[in-house]
Amino acid sequence: MNKLSFIFYRSILWLWDLISLNAALLLVSLNVEWADLFAKREYHVYMAFFNIAWLSAGFLSSLYLSKQWLDFSVFIRKTIKSFVITIVFLLVFLYLYEFQFSRFYIISSIALFGLLTLINRILFNVLVMALRSRFRMEKKVVILGYNDISKRLIRYFRSESKLVKVSGCFEDKERVNELSDFPILGGLQDCLEYVKTNNIAEIYSTLAPEKYPYLYDLAKEADKLFVHFKFVPDYNVFVNRNIYVDFVDNIPVLSLRSEPLEDTGNRIKKRLFDIAFSLFVIIFILSWLVPIVAILIKLDSRGPVFFIQQRSGKNNRPFACIKFRSLRVNDESDTKQVTRNDRRITFFGRFLRKSNIDELPQFFNVLIGDMSVVGPRPHMLKHTEDFSNIYKKYMIRHFVKPGLTGWAQVHGFRGEITNNELLRRRIEYDLWYLENWTIFMDVKIIFMTIMVTIRGDERAY
Repeated sequence: MNKLSFIFYRSILWLWDLISLNAALLLVSLNVEWADLFAKREYHVYMAFFNIAWLSAGFLSSLYLSKQWLDFSVFIRKTIKSFVITIVFLLVFLYLYEFQFSRFYIISSIALFGLLTLINRILFNVLVMALRSRFRMEKKVVILGYNDISKRLIRYFRSESKLVKVSGCFEDKERVNELSDFPILGGLQDCLEYVKTNNIAEIYSTLAPEKYPYLYDLAKEADKLFVHFKFVPDYNVFVNRNIYVDFVDNIPVLSLRSEPLEDTGNRIKKRLFDIAFSLFVIIFILSWLVPIVAILIKLDSRGPVFFIQQRSGKNNRPFACIKFRSLRVNDESDTKQVTRNDRRITFFGRFLRKSNIDELPQFFNVLIGDMSVVGPRPHMLKHTEDFSNIYKKYMIRHFVKPGLTGWAQVHGFRGEITNNELLRRRIEYDLWYLENWTIFMDVKIIFMTIMVTIRGDERAY
């Protein structure tokens, strides 16, 4: 987990606990016998000290700083330790502060906070389990090579990261003598088949690519399988291409590209933004626009209001992409791109395509999770197959969800692909977005899309 993701989760937990603490204090206050509780300065001091005591206890027990807080047993032990330290601080405070506090209030506030904290921890564990499944937090990795760096990686993943299941692939199996219980796949040639059949998420190579050129082929095949391939050199290895550096237990890890959305926290933030934005559009725009457009489509030509087509989604999984129908019903919809002055386009359909209104129903795809508001535009299945044979890097764009609009689209690369150069430029923009994503970039692209629509795009036809 990277530093930004760790800060994100730590902030949520810290805020969650403080809200629970103050909720407990306020709830108990409602049941105190006298009505002027909040007029008593001493109780205000007690409430403030309780908050300070909990934060101090959390710091002393490393509750919010531990790298193992996703491990439920470790997290519970640290929570109990923090709770005990907090009670000690409160007892010292009550002893030194010369005021006769209500015993009912003191005992009830501590007990209720303890109960809420226990409930929070149980809910948090359920949430972590759900996120592991939904966002692939629990993953399987393969380590290539057997040397000092691979040994460190193995020890780290096995002892400190309980969310990772690790296997090894070694050229010289005779050297592996202290890892009798460690899954060993065999040589490099055996790795690919194992990756295909065991849902591997990442491959860490500690081997020098110059010595093992097969690694380049393995990396390309990993891209096609949507498996992240990472080089982990144990000396200064210079790969003849752009590389990006990350760290695992202070070990430098070289990736073939930077991928911000590989981080769980970033994927959660993007998903929350997608849900909020799509709900806003569906409730306040599509709720009245769909009936109007449906009537006009029916008056203009025969056929259904919506056009639903299988398109390539994240990890190349097909999904049903929904649009307003802008073409006459025909047998070439799933194989032939729309061209300029295409006779299949209806009179009203031309306006829908020029204004991008035909794409608005895809906010339903965003809401259910098949698409994102911003991302590479999804292509029909046949075009995905064709384009992947033309341009080697084409499939990399499917590491992220497709979007209603994207970085390529706001720079004029949309619509019909008439030559290989146009395809290459579009993919380069898509990959740049994948490697440089931020939530603010998504907002920027949305505003740029609105401006391009107002101004008009000559490639919108």
